[in-house]
Amino acid sequence: MKITGTFIDEISHDIPHQNWGEREWDQDFQHMKAIGIDTVILIRCGYRKFITYPSAYLQQNYACYSPPVDLVDLYLKLADKYGMKFYFGLYDSGKQWDGGTPEDEVIPNREVVKEVWERYGHYRSFKGWYLSMEISRRVLGAAEAFRDLGLLCKKVSNGLPTLISPWMDGKKAVLASSSQLNKEDSVSLKEHEYEWRKMFQIMHEAIDAVAFQDGHLDYDELPDFFRLNKKLADEFGLECWTNAETFDRDMPIKFMPIKFEKLKLKLDAARDANFKKAITFEFSHFMSPQSAYRQAGHLYNRYKEYVSELDVS
Repeated sequence: MKITGTFIDEISHDIPHQNWGEREWDQDFQHMKAIGIDTVILIRCGYRKFITYPSAYLQQNYACYSPPVDLVDLYLKLADKYGMKFYFGLYDSGKQWDGGTPEDEVIPNREVVKEVWERYGHYRSFKGWYLSMEISRRVLGAAEAFRDLGLLCKKVSNGLPTLISPWMDGKKAVLASSSQLNKEDSVSLKEHEYEWRKMFQIMHEAIDAVAFQDGHLDYDELPDFFRLNKKLADEFGLECWTNAETFDRDMPIKFMPIKFEKLKLKLDAARDANFKKAITFEFSHFMSPQSAYRQAGHLYNRYKEYVSELDVS
């Protein structure tokens, strides 16, 4: 199972910013291309007041800061240059995290989607949308919010595909700000199946692919959950991808590049479940040879060796 897509986490929340400019980003796209990555996904176009492109709407209505560089334009130009697909990630106001509702995130994105398509829809690499709200359980109104935003994205862009990447509420699903690595309660297979079947019933016509994050479960739990995710995706006509996290949730330091052995366990489980595609969160910090973390370049080398062995076999 090869990683063929990556998120781009430019609006960082709990990972240090790398302060790259055009030259560094161009080099990173080259590194991505060299290992077969064909899809880049902007994880969010903005978080609270920081945004990746000069959105008139967000600056006027959400008091967002004016960005010094139009990163969306830069990423699309690089995606064009290197023959990659680009998925645009929607805006996250932070209001839902502060105790609001999913509708709080739908409101700004109704305008963001239209604004973005008008500005950037002409790029040939603009191939889809990422609905950036992250959930794991059946939150009231979440499925309806995904449905409404997915349908809007499709309507505005003449049917381009949409992607979601929820997490599975395993024992490692703790807040990044917490000193804990595990929690006592975690979702059962039966609960996971019941809740996600209910949610897919509501939103399946508005999304095309689901890439569950793989880092919140123990490695020996993944095969059963992956088979269930594939079954649910097939039931509702969705592509089943995996979001193979390349950072380590097992260490008290949050977050460092993952040990290659752990990444291989996760990719092998996705392969055995017949997933369509593997993407990662995320290449630039945790796999890139030019990452601020030196271990990331070593992970890149181990991964290249792994891919070479796959190609030979």
